[in-house]
Formats: sequence, C-alpha cells, structure tokens
Amino acid sequence: MLHEQIASALNEQIKLEAQSSHTYLAMAVWAETNGYDGTASFLYEHAEEERMHMLKLMRFVNERGGVAAVPPLTAPALDYAGLEVIFQSILEHETQVTASINAVVDQCLSLKDYTTHNFMQWYVAEQIEEEAMARKVLDKLALVGGDRGALYLFDRDILSLAGTSGA
Repeated sequence: MLHEQIASALNEQIKLEAQSSHTYLAMAVWAETNGYDGTASFLYEHAEEERMHMLKLMRFVNERGGVAAVPPLTAPALDYAGLEVIFQSILEHETQVTASINAVVDQCLSLKDYTTHNFMQWYVAEQIEEEAMARKVLDKLALVGGDRGALYLFDRDILSLAGTSGA
C-alpha cells in the first residue's frame, strides 16, 4: 500500500508533469504561428512526452493502492519574445521539476518506500536528459545570435540538435 505522504507527493508530481505538457503545448502554438515549424514540432513532441510522464505516474499511484488525481492546470503564457525566451523558460521549468523529483525521492528514503524510490529512478535519469537538452539548445541559440539565416537552419534542424526525434 502506498504511504499517504508518498501518494500526495506523487500527485503533486503528476500536476507538475501535466502543467509541463500544457505549457509546452502553448509554446508549440506560439512557435508554429510565428513561422518556427521545426521548433513547433519539437515542442508538440515534448508536450506529448511530458503527458506520458504524467500518465506513468498516475498508473503507478493507482497500482500501488493510491488514487491519482487529475489536476487542474494554470493557463500558460501565450506570447513569447523569441526562441531564447522559450528555451530559457524550459530550462528553468525542468530545473524545478528536477527539484520536485529529488524531493519525492528523499521522502521515499525517509519513509523507507523502496519500491517508489526504485520507480522514481527513471524520472531522476530522465531529468538529467531534459536539463541537458535545454542547455544544448540554448548553447546553439547563443551561437546563432541574431543571424536570421542561422536561425532558419536552427529551426529546420532542431530535432537533431536536441538529440531527439520525439522519444
């Protein structure tokens, strides 16, 4: 049976993953309507990945005897000043997600819930990849600077730059 405190922490993580998906969808819409089709595709895929993270948590909570909560979401920003702003926001958000996951892991160890601790290790590893991806994209955007031709190439190649094809 899932400890009540762990179930609560996992439901908070579910909400954070759902909010991530929701936010990345809003970013994708902005990118798509501003001519950044490659970035939009990347963000749509990333939104779906975050949704899958949420569902994986929900199923785990339910399988362990808890009840996963379908969270209310906050309306995300709809307008962005550019790609650098989007990816800086993604890095900051992913850093917050990492801190939340680490808090869940810490709580699992404190309560000796080694089953959930083991389950959460996948999320720990995933966050290393998420933060690295955001940093890598920000580095590429810094190289592009204000060069519109380079920005076109960045947008065209973002899936390969980020090291993902929707995984």
